[in-house]
Amino acid sequence: MALSIYYTSVSGSREVKHQQTELLQYLDSMKIKYKLIDISLSASFKEEMRQKTGNPTAMPPQIFNGEIYCGDYPLFFQAVEDGKVDAFLKRKHS
Repeated sequence: MALSIYYTSVSGSREVKHQQTELLQYLDSMKIKYKLIDISLSASFKEEMRQKTGNPTAMPPQIFNGEIYCGDYPLFFQAVEDGKVDAFLKRKHS
């Protein structure tokens, strides 16, 4: 399964920008492949993200492995701190 990251290329929030940058830099540094879905391109992408997370107010970044919801940035950050990123991303360790 491939990772999908719902993000926004247009945000007035420094926090969202920072979280997205940190997440993508980590994935790139670990050579983890992902697909970006920019919710700023279409309201339907934002609706899809919120429906899939089960949270009508979810904000990017949101992380999925295939159709399986992994979590948001705070959960990702905690997984990094705990050394449990593969478990968070629902990946089998290779």
